[in-house]
Amino acid sequence: MEFSHPDHRKHLRAIARQVMLERGLWTDFSPAVQNELEDAPLRAAEPRGDRRDLRDLLWSSIDNDDSMDLDQLTVAEAKADGVIRIGVAVADVDAVVNKGGAVDKHARHNTTAVYTAAEIFTMLPEPLCYDLTSLNEGAERAALTVMMDVDAAGQVSAPDIRLALVRNHAKLAYDGVAAWLEGVGPRPERIGEVPGLEENLRLQDEAAQRLRRRRFGHGALALQTLRARPLFDHDTVSELHADERNRARDLIEDFMVAANGVTARFLEQRKRDSLRRIVRVPKRWERIVDVAAALDHALPPSPDPRALSAFLDSRREADPVSFPDLSLTIVKLLGRGEYVVSEPGEEPPGHFGLAVRHYAHSTAPNRRYPDLLTLRLVKSALQGGKAPYTTQELRDLAERCTRMEDEADKVERQVAKSAAAMLLESRVGERFDGIVTGASMKGTWVRVFDPPVEGKVTGGEMDVDVGDHVRVELTGVNVERGFIDFELVRRS
Repeated sequence: MEFSHPDHRKHLRAIARQVMLERGLWTDFSPAVQNELEDAPLRAAEPRGDRRDLRDLLWSSIDNDDSMDLDQLTVAEAKADGVIRIGVAVADVDAVVNKGGAVDKHARHNTTAVYTAAEIFTMLPEPLCYDLTSLNEGAERAALTVMMDVDAAGQVSAPDIRLALVRNHAKLAYDGVAAWLEGVGPRPERIGEVPGLEENLRLQDEAAQRLRRRRFGHGALALQTLRARPLFDHDTVSELHADERNRARDLIEDFMVAANGVTARFLEQRKRDSLRRIVRVPKRWERIVDVAAALDHALPPSPDPRALSAFLDSRREADPVSFPDLSLTIVKLLGRGEYVVSEPGEEPPGHFGLAVRHYAHSTAPNRRYPDLLTLRLVKSALQGGKAPYTTQELRDLAERCTRMEDEADKVERQVAKSAAAMLLESRVGERFDGIVTGASMKGTWVRVFDPPVEGKVTGGEMDVDVGDHVRVELTGVNVERGFIDFELVRRS
């Protein structure tokens, strides 16, 4: 595939589409999907008399500035004895997307939305995920609501899962809400326009802080990795921007982790199969111990999430500038997450990084197929009906979701690398400081700090491992294949 034009965005879009197909992902929706969409407005408008009417609660969404597929809303209410009741409303995508239909088959094939620099490949057609099944501001939508009490110690109790009608009273963005909550920016204008929303968001923030303290007390890992996304000046890649954690992102994460836990336990209590998201005990714990030892910190010889969490906390405080690089090292050594089926009575493996035993992806059904599967499992349990999938069907779907999510991630990373290669084409021969992010029989990879770009080591003999700081020279790039090649110069 050769390109002669300077339009980076168009170039990246062509690369993205080719890589999607190479990875077995569909780029476009079939005519059957388009035909099925004709009936979608009717399904979305069907009477919802069996649902609780929660439209007057102060639901709001917090997401990226440009997000249009809004999966969840949040709300909070003060109760007696300092207890805060929080709520998460999840878009009832199943109310519009029929199991086994053309739209469902497309979603089942890709299993996830794919977000690339030049084009977003939505899991559901845009008329659904951007409109009829999106919890847009001002729109009344069918939802699954997860309500729970959070006490002063961050303990969750009195969970309640119901089908409901909700309304998003304000569409908010992470960065603006975070700056306001952290006291470094003004209150977003939309918050002031909705009576009571400011107080509600501060209550949500307090509940999130409680949940986070408890989770981290049990050994949850406070990782802070940098994932750079290309920014464009018109149609030319001008820089790479790394999104950072902030208080609003943490708020949503804490609420989603709590809701996902409640959902998993609900299915267990109803003696139903569930689809769990797990991260197993890390196989490369010995290397994690070595990384900590190099920083004068002793970890136990056996995997211990609390000890690892304490180490990460100490390093964040001691060296906040380098902490994202340490986080990246730990993430690489922990290994990837996967989907598994948990049958009633089984003890699930749990999520090592989140330090939770019960965890299901359930809060983003517009973007992830496992969440749509879980939504259907929960609805069938609520309604006392037959499970929509057999155990073996769920196992097959769990395996597929894990595999296709990995393929989608590779697409996103390859397109991001192609964009980075565009940015670095004129800098071949320059030297950079970086950190080793991968070391195996397949090769060695390094991420340089500025710009935050990862590439493969293709030259320079040196015995290095994940976490080592090195000096490298950029020896070449291949935009079409997303290759960025470095030569090791020395260990830093």
